[in-house]
Amino acid sequence: MPRPRQALLSRQRIVDAAAALVDAEGLEALSTRRLATALGVRGPSLYNHFATKDEILDAVADAITAEVDVSFFATHDWRAALRLWGHSYRRALAAHANIVPYLAQGPGRRPAALAMADAVYGGLVKAGWPPARATHIGALMRYFVAGSALGSFARGFVEDPQLYAAHYPHLSQAHRLAEHQQSVDEGAFALGLDALVDGLAQTYERIVGPLPPLPSAGSR
Repeated sequence: MPRPRQALLSRQRIVDAAAALVDAEGLEALSTRRLATALGVRGPSLYNHFATKDEILDAVADAITAEVDVSFFATHDWRAALRLWGHSYRRALAAHANIVPYLAQGPGRRPAALAMADAVYGGLVKAGWPPARATHIGALMRYFVAGSALGSFARGFVEDPQLYAAHYPHLSQAHRLAEHQQSVDEGAFALGLDALVDGLAQTYERIVGPLPPLPSAGSR
């Protein structure tokens, strides 16, 4: 009797399955055994494509980073570019929140992560930022975006009005936050990003020089 054929494996299939597993159950759930089972193959088959589990995680992390649009730094004023990139960065991470702690460790040798860092740093230096400050801005944006994507502020409050009414009078509407999760979390991020960029603009004018007015959306 012929042996049953295993499903055809590829790096992309492995990365997609690993990402789905991490999204559903968290980083701790990912193992080569679980992944092989999800793919319908034997565990050793994975090693034809990846030497270790960490290599698989690196590939997943880089695939998510590749979803972030960094083209703005080549086409927009640095202030607009930071805002647009920040929103794209958060969308990509928020869609895969379970892998954010792994991404927060830094780019390592991941090509998409290094390309993003290069585009951001290069765009800021070209705009006149001193190299050290450009490095600081890249770091603070990573801290801000990763922290925002790691979890929902709104969903951290239980939907129990009696809890707040009895002991926390200033939180009388906190039980409603979860039902407005998207507007609360995205609104908070947008407000924080605007404040961050506005503050950086003031720093730029203090240490570099005057900034031109931002072009209107229709003039770009």
